[in-house]
Amino acid sequence: MPSEGGIPTFEIGLHVLNPNASPFRLEGVVYTVSIQGHDVVKGVGKDFPTLEGYSEQTIKLTATANLFAGVRLVMDLMNSNKEDLQYKFEAKLDTGGFGRSIRVKETGSFRMDGKNRANDIINDTPQPET
Repeated sequence: MPSEGGIPTFEIGLHVLNPNASPFRLEGVVYTVSIQGHDVVKGVGKDFPTLEGYSEQTIKLTATANLFAGVRLVMDLMNSNKEDLQYKFEAKLDTGGFGRSIRVKETGSFRMDGKNRANDIINDTPQPET
């Protein structure tokens, strides 16, 4: 996405499924993207449409890179010869009111050069928060 002030901005697509008969209202999302243990992106989102029963939708989160974490990551990469980089995406989906929040986590790895992409993505089962 076009960036403001030289800080990289991009979109994250989060695909949400409603496996229930009743509509699902997502009030807000808090998320973090980490690479090699550095929280390079943290953000929030709100004003999402209601997800009707037995439907799915991709919501878009606008993300801005954490410049200091990005610099620390680059410094670590310069002192390392690792080809595969580990990532982690964590999100807390707020269903509003006294309802439960849903936590989602995905981890995996990728290569900066795009060759032989690693296939070891681990999807953790979302756990409702009480």
